Amino acid sequence: MPSSNFTNLFILTAALLILHNPAAAVDDGSGFLGYERDALLHLKSGLNSPFLDRNWTGIMCYMDNTPYWYGIQCHKGRVTGLILDSIGLTGDVKVDALSNLTELQTLSFKNNSFTGRMMEFTLNQKLRNIDLSRNGFYGEIPPSLLNLDSLESLQIQDNRLTGLIPGFNQSGLTRFNVSNNRLSGEIPQTKTLQAVGLSSYQGNANLCGPPTPTLCRVKWQSVSEASSDQSSGGQSHGHGLFVAVLVVVDVLLVVIILLLLFTYYKKYNKLRKEMKAKAIPVKDEERNSTIMERATERRISVGEGGDLVFVESDHGTTTFDLDGLFRASAEGLGKGNFGNCYKAMMEVGPAVVVKRLRDLKPLNKDEFTRQITAIADQKHPNLLPLLAYFYSKEEKLFVYKFAANGNLFNRIHGGRGTRERIPFRWSSRLAAARGVARALNYLHGNTRSHTAVPHGNLKSTNVLIDESDEILVADYGLTSLIALRIAAQRMVAYKCPEYLSQKSVSKKSDVWSYGCLVLELLTGRVPAHSAAEGVVGVDLCGWVHRAVREEWTGEVFDEEMAVQRGANRGMLKLMQIALKCCDRSPEKRPEMGEVAAEVEEIKAGGESEEDDFSYSSYDRSVTVTDDSLSATTSV
Repeated sequence: MPSSNFTNLFILTAALLILHNPAAAVDDGSGFLGYERDALLHLKSGLNSPFLDRNWTGIMCYMDNTPYWYGIQCHKGRVTGLILDSIGLTGDVKVDALSNLTELQTLSFKNNSFTGRMMEFTLNQKLRNIDLSRNGFYGEIPPSLLNLDSLESLQIQDNRLTGLIPGFNQSGLTRFNVSNNRLSGEIPQTKTLQAVGLSSYQGNANLCGPPTPTLCRVKWQSVSEASSDQSSGGQSHGHGLFVAVLVVVDVLLVVIILLLLFTYYKKYNKLRKEMKAKAIPVKDEERNSTIMERATERRISVGEGGDLVFVESDHGTTTFDLDGLFRASAEGLGKGNFGNCYKAMMEVGPAVVVKRLRDLKPLNKDEFTRQITAIADQKHPNLLPLLAYFYSKEEKLFVYKFAANGNLFNRIHGGRGTRERIPFRWSSRLAAARGVARALNYLHGNTRSHTAVPHGNLKSTNVLIDESDEILVADYGLTSLIALRIAAQRMVAYKCPEYLSQKSVSKKSDVWSYGCLVLELLTGRVPAHSAAEGVVGVDLCGWVHRAVREEWTGEVFDEEMAVQRGANRGMLKLMQIALKCCDRSPEKRPEMGEVAAEVEEIKAGGESEEDDFSYSSYDRSVTVTDDSLSATTSV
């Protein structure tokens, strides 16, 4: 009997506790918390994240205690925040992934690689801040966002969203950004959407209407129709006359356009025939053309009085002249930040690369020659040599040695998942890091170089691999030729933290670029600051630092490289060097000579096979704060 009384007392006490605080009664398998936990686990199941697989286990959150799961915010046992920024997440997010998170106030998936359509927010009426920027979401912006009365910030820039912008008009919505998507149509004339700046809409070529300077064609058509309607109602004669005038104007415009096209075609055809008369016939015309024909197609002439000036004579380049170069068969290699590149294949002599420069400073011939001479004087086994150049008022060309094995970007990222891909192992990646370090160390130590940033545009696409697998750094010295405004928009060094905050660059900006390049080598991921158009990059410095801090360092290394036995210690050492180079403070970054020396000491293999990626073996002196290693960049 006493035992029975004790049991009844325990049940009564538990019931009173439940009535006093219902949230305390909710466990991981029932009630709201159970639904929310299931929703998060369902979200995780579609993502490729070993880190979340390990972290999102056990108790999610309890009462107002600190949540146990990474990226989760809770209040009274309910999920109020989901923040998974810059941790390399991939996969599709289901449109109903958030339906059970009814207390959610903050959602941030920025700077990952999510795909799929944006989620529906019908049941998330308490959402205040949404940040899905820098992902791969596509499709239309969901109309359910219009019903979020508490919405204060919507950041969905740098995705692949299409369609119209919904008529957002929430009074509290003060931060709004849809830039760099594929949206179209007229921007709604709501007070909320007209209050944000033009930068929130840039990168959507088909958007029109205020605040953009582009007028909407449909709007002008509707005005014409309205004018036509006003002329009706007892004035049918005036209406008919108005229509007749419009028809006549349209016909005249068509005739004028046809005449202009005919005149242009005759001139273009004549010029093309003159160029073909000077050119040697080329096989496979669908793929190749001559450099001169490509120039003609873009209505560019080489001008008068120019000549091809050779600055390097030990590569067999003197076997051709300007005429031979322009008549050579040419294959397009791609569009760079400062000019298009072509592979020129002559009947006699080596294959070379011709770079047609654009957006240069307004230099006269003497000034241009002095700058080119300074560039040509930079001679190192790991620098791509400038063989020759051409100068005229209308055209500037650089001629380089052709690197048969492409560039480092394609070696790291190209052909992933295909049978044709040759694995890029640790020893080859270390050799690439050494070659680039040697080249930069030479540029930084060359007393004849007076530029603040000896390279200025170091990225994996500007690191080439020749037929002997030697590393050749290209595009060095261009800071002396490119206008500052253009350089600040396109050059990698100008994406460094000190330029973003203080508008200053130095040799340490090159060191920062080198650190980011090495992290790209180690992780196999594209840095955000150098990602090409259409490629979603990652803030590698911040992401790798977070991995070190949270002790999942081993997962940052590219699996293709990490399988090499005995390389673990070397990979950790190289990552440590890269993170020091990426320090937010230029004064704390090492000199390039110190960096090159440390990289030379790293062994390609042969270390103990029991090396691991344990956090305890990592030098914590470089793991200060996220801010010390990462910078907010815009691509």
